[in-house]
Amino acid sequence: MKRRPKGLLRRDDLLLRRGAEQERPLADGEIRIRNLAFHHAPTMRNWMSGDESGLHRTIALGSPVTALAAGRVVESRASAYPVGARVTAMSKWSEYDIVDVRGWAPTPISPGTTAIEAMGILGINSLTAYFGLLRIGEPRSGETLVVSGAAGATGSVAAQIGRLQGCRVIGIAGGENKCNWLRNACGVDATIDYKSEDVGSALDRLCPEGIDIFYDNIGGAILQAGVDHMARHGRIVLCGQISGYNEEGPVAAFTDMMRLIYGSIRMQGFLFTDYAPEIPAAMEQLVGWIRSGAIVTRQDVREGFENLPSSFNALFDGTNEGVLVAMIDQDATSVD
Repeated sequence: MKRRPKGLLRRDDLLLRRGAEQERPLADGEIRIRNLAFHHAPTMRNWMSGDESGLHRTIALGSPVTALAAGRVVESRASAYPVGARVTAMSKWSEYDIVDVRGWAPTPISPGTTAIEAMGILGINSLTAYFGLLRIGEPRSGETLVVSGAAGATGSVAAQIGRLQGCRVIGIAGGENKCNWLRNACGVDATIDYKSEDVGSALDRLCPEGIDIFYDNIGGAILQAGVDHMARHGRIVLCGQISGYNEEGPVAAFTDMMRLIYGSIRMQGFLFTDYAPEIPAAMEQLVGWIRSGAIVTRQDVREGFENLPSSFNALFDGTNEGVLVAMIDQDATSVD
């Protein structure tokens, strides 16, 4: 990080250089990995902002960009992670990195799964959708679920899990192609194209009895529209605020808190790591749904280490289709 981004990340916000510190000898409990692929997550833009509120990590100027990565162990001083093993770990935008396994322990990648899949359809977006909807949204058959950012990596999985739970599902997305994909491939009942429709008016029409569960990835005006249309005892799942990640200063929230009080409405944010003990069981269920075709997913794979800044921006310019993964080594397509 050379400087704090203003709006979208620019190439000249970063420096590309050789990291001599990555060549140092390993200490006990450390592994050296060759990074194969990176997961592009909207929240990384918050990390770049320099906000030191303590609510999320901050990338210091002069330090590499922090990112979740899939890599192969090339040197190890941790017996649980032998040379040749493939793992996912919190790493950096670097070709090689040193990871201390006594911190956030790396997760082995199962045989038969590629590093791309571990970063993509079988990664944190699907887990986030799973826990956000099932643990906070608590869907019940016959309820109305509305998902904003519904064509995204997390929103599309949340919408389909809702369908599997017997909910009537409405997806909010930008553009005819995304809305068509949600209806035709993901099986949602209806869509709202926020680029060509007024979201509030569409919710009036589609949700005359209110929204039981609103799974929000967007924030801003779309969150406001969701709050305005909640049914009594509704649940709002706060997953993301992507509409404001490139803005400076606090992001405007909804108005009229009394709407929540008089409606007995619950609103809750979360991180998938809040449910860490449940992750293995959740992943088993998700793998079953995805492999069987019960849940349809898309991966948007961008290639090239030096293209990381531009591929990251696809999260915010509307060009990504599915889980956004940057592949920097062909080994990312290996299954063992």
